[in-house]
Amino acid sequence: MPPTFCASKTGACLSIICSLMLHGDVSLAHQLILSSGQAFVAAMPRHHRSFMAVQCPQVLPEPQYGGCAVIADSPSRNAIARQAADLAVRGFIDDYYSTPEHWDTKYAVHRVLRALNMWCYSQSRFIRGGSYVSAFSTMIFKRDMAHLFHAGDTRVYRIRGAECDQLTRDHITELGGYRYPSRALGMDVNLDIEYMRLPVKPGDIFLFTTQAVNGTLTPSDYVQVISQHAIDLDEACQQLCHRASEQASERGYGDDSFCFQLVRVDQIEATSDEQQQTASLLDGEPPVPPELRVGDELDGYLIEEVTQRTEKVRIYRVLDPDSGRRFVLKTISPQLSRRSPFLKHFVHQRELIERVRSPFINRVANPPRPRNYYYYLLNYIEGDLLPDWLRAHPNVSYEHRLDLARQMCKAVSTLTHNNVIHQRLRPESFLIDAHGQIMLVDFSACEDRELASKQELLSLTCDIGLTPFNAPEYALNGEVGRRSDQFSLAALIYWLLSYRWTGREPHGEMPYDVPLDSIRSEAARAQMTYIPLRERVPSVSPALDDALQRALSPRRGLRFRRLSEFLVALRPEQRHLQPKARSGSRWWPVAVGVLIVVWLITWWSR
Repeated sequence: MPPTFCASKTGACLSIICSLMLHGDVSLAHQLILSSGQAFVAAMPRHHRSFMAVQCPQVLPEPQYGGCAVIADSPSRNAIARQAADLAVRGFIDDYYSTPEHWDTKYAVHRVLRALNMWCYSQSRFIRGGSYVSAFSTMIFKRDMAHLFHAGDTRVYRIRGAECDQLTRDHITELGGYRYPSRALGMDVNLDIEYMRLPVKPGDIFLFTTQAVNGTLTPSDYVQVISQHAIDLDEACQQLCHRASEQASERGYGDDSFCFQLVRVDQIEATSDEQQQTASLLDGEPPVPPELRVGDELDGYLIEEVTQRTEKVRIYRVLDPDSGRRFVLKTISPQLSRRSPFLKHFVHQRELIERVRSPFINRVANPPRPRNYYYYLLNYIEGDLLPDWLRAHPNVSYEHRLDLARQMCKAVSTLTHNNVIHQRLRPESFLIDAHGQIMLVDFSACEDRELASKQELLSLTCDIGLTPFNAPEYALNGEVGRRSDQFSLAALIYWLLSYRWTGREPHGEMPYDVPLDSIRSEAARAQMTYIPLRERVPSVSPALDDALQRALSPRRGLRFRRLSEFLVALRPEQRHLQPKARSGSRWWPVAVGVLIVVWLITWWSR
């Protein structure tokens, strides 16, 4: 049976338990237990500006979501303030637990918060004397890790023993002695979210509060009060509210709203040694399948061909006997190092592919039955990889190759519009099906441009391996992004258009004499000189050659700002032909002259 969740609230303590049941027996190997307490005090409870919650669904097919603690606080003092904080908390919880199960935690939360931020920002434009702006902090508890997301001046502390550490920083700006939020939910069309991932231990306590406690309680006060009421977290929160109100009155801060929320980790999910090597890194996914050979079966699929076997992945062509359909099954190599950056990337690689919809990009197939091992299925497409197809059709026309280049641009453009960078565009990444349409089938280095850091992008690409089509910034540890894909795409188009017979076998040319994957210094990049494509293919138009030269600039900042600008140069040339002269059009001046003479003679005879 799949894992089941149950949530129960007894008195003042909320316990969230995840247990795995196998063959009717309850196993405590997979169990997460959290306890929580809450309290708030406000001079006018109906107009309080803060909202908080701890949530875990009662039934889940898999432990993909974990526990969730949220707090929101509006900086405004109006009737909309309460609605803003309430909407932020309730909207986030409802949307987060509705995201697809295979989404990575970081990506799922970012997607939900971006959508929620856009809605709040759009609604604020129609409100006078208020706005749906609120500071926001949430923590997702999954296995033995906590994922913290923060924007604004709400605060999250971790109390471990006698130590109290503030995990968040206040996103504020001080002007004229006043503090203004510089980052918050609904403040701007773009939301900059602070993210932190940290391990948790049994006994860790996390305190969620708002900026109102600034100047009232210190970290030592938190430790003292919580340690005195560690059994009853609700009572601990009540004592914190009481002490904060007393300190505010003594120091003349006036009546203000105070809210405190405590979450204690009572037990984390324990795993066996074998599961810790795979499942912990795969974030709750099934184990990696063993080595497979032709004729073997996996989850009812018959292995027909081992398409690719590398040190990182295994790709098989499989047949589903029930439906008669063929799929491409992709999984991780059993020998892959558990410290490889590729392992973490592979976990959400499937989600990246599902985000993009294009007739020029292969799609993930829905499995017809539950998975017992970790893999994902792609639609199987009859066809040849681009290099194999070109070797079989060496005399394909220039116009046909240019049409293939346009199809490749449409595929990459779809990735760009979905904030996905490919990082490994090469001839083997594309397949041509039986109808002559090109299809992007390789996603080994795809990453989310907004969520992945520069170091994550570089380490992933270097771990997989650079290709001759990679932009120079990869080898020089520079900034990478959409323009890096633009360089690789332009290099691939250059190679495709220059593909021809030279000697014993056909091959394509590269735009530089120096191999792109051998650039190791700024001096080597400065010596890169573009070889005009027209010198090798005279039929190439000057406009296309100039566009390729710009897209292939060694300097990232000199390339096109948008891929659409590069696509303009690949459009079919419009030949503007002069309209044909009508038959007899050269005699019309004579006819007009004759008519004028006749008219003058008639007028004179009168």
